Amino acid sequence: MHLMLEKNSTLDEPIVGIKDLIDYLVAGCKPSSAWRIGTEHEKFAYRADDLRPLTYEGQGGIRDVLERLCAFGWQPVLEGGNVIALQDDAGCSITLEPGGQVELSGAPLNTIHQTCGEIDGHLEQVKHVGDELGFRLLGLGYQPKWPIADLPWMPKERYRIMRRYMPTRGRLGMNMMQATCTVQVNLDFDSERTMVDMFRIGIALQPVATALFANSPFVEGAPSGFLSYRSHIWTDTDPDRCGMLPFVFDPAFGFERYVDYALNVPMYFVKRDGRYIDVAGHSFRDFLAGRLVGFEGQVPRLRDWEDHLTTVFPEVRLKRYLEMRGADSGPWDRLCALPAFWVGLLYDAEARRRALDLIGDWSEEDRRGLRDAVPRQALGTPFRGRPLRDLATTVLTIAEDGLAQRNCQDGVGLDERKFLRPLWRIVEGRRTLAEELLDRFKNEWDGHVDPVFDAYAF
Repeated sequence: MHLMLEKNSTLDEPIVGIKDLIDYLVAGCKPSSAWRIGTEHEKFAYRADDLRPLTYEGQGGIRDVLERLCAFGWQPVLEGGNVIALQDDAGCSITLEPGGQVELSGAPLNTIHQTCGEIDGHLEQVKHVGDELGFRLLGLGYQPKWPIADLPWMPKERYRIMRRYMPTRGRLGMNMMQATCTVQVNLDFDSERTMVDMFRIGIALQPVATALFANSPFVEGAPSGFLSYRSHIWTDTDPDRCGMLPFVFDPAFGFERYVDYALNVPMYFVKRDGRYIDVAGHSFRDFLAGRLVGFEGQVPRLRDWEDHLTTVFPEVRLKRYLEMRGADSGPWDRLCALPAFWVGLLYDAEARRRALDLIGDWSEEDRRGLRDAVPRQALGTPFRGRPLRDLATTVLTIAEDGLAQRNCQDGVGLDERKFLRPLWRIVEGRRTLAEELLDRFKNEWDGHVDPVFDAYAF
């Protein structure tokens, strides 16, 4: 998580009305001097001998991985007697996605230099345990070899509820849960006005990030026809809680309008005494009115609202900070490039102004068309008569200037612009990681996907 959950009793107090839900989001506002960067990234863990994903139980399984990581000072988080996460005192956690993907949810940090240091330390620890247990990590957006029927499930109650409900809302929800990996960055804002500007830039330019980070061309050992199959999956996961949120561009958009949207997203669960109670499909509005089935006469707590906001999956998500959610996972330098991209665009006022000018005359049809086309074509997507690569070049220039204005230098005097270099190489070389993978699959690997587990392992 970007921000540590509050430990005081405020979150356990009953919600009086919608104003409490709005105030919960407003409380995220902080002066720009206090803005931080929180980076989250997921990796596939697989056995080095046969490339199969790690199960939870058994020798060398995910439970063993988490327990051995405790030697580095992590504290276990238990659910039903199972270790399902680790946390430290700095606000950092290691969590499990449904199919055993290992996620680092980073602490709120001041600079991208610190973010990369955090990533380095995490990968070093996990690789050390991997050498002991015989597993490795892979940074791709989608599981390249195994069908979802061969992928494990982690013993987390919220996943059991989602597993039952998701197939009723879309065809690819199980693929999303078990077989995708992403990298995202979580960013602060100082006011409702700034939040709105950031949200609009994030929604409009998310397809540019998706294109630059496209890294999931394979499904079940063969080309899928998509450069970001992970991004395509979100188009058929659950229309109630996913998508581009066109209302973000309405003149009246703000905290209240987002609350209204989130209230309309069906719930998954209510958590009580450590147990997840299945209320999937029911309304948080009914909960607020004391009419939720099974909880008649009861009203939610702020903690329930906080939990509910984690079950909303648009391309940009608002909590007490904004989450940029459009990128495939990838190798180390891409994990550092994603926060550099968005921090450069959003944390400098002049960069935000230029980005808003860039998208200012885009229609909903422009935004939707771009989102729909990018998973297949990435930077080759036609947009307003030109390839998306041209737009990406402009966006990267704005981001680079924004990072220059921050002027956060490392120990040898280099600022955060250095983390954009992998993205400049993609634009200038006219080839995404996905296209590189496809070329190697066709030529060097003779139509076999197994070599990716060696060539692109951390």
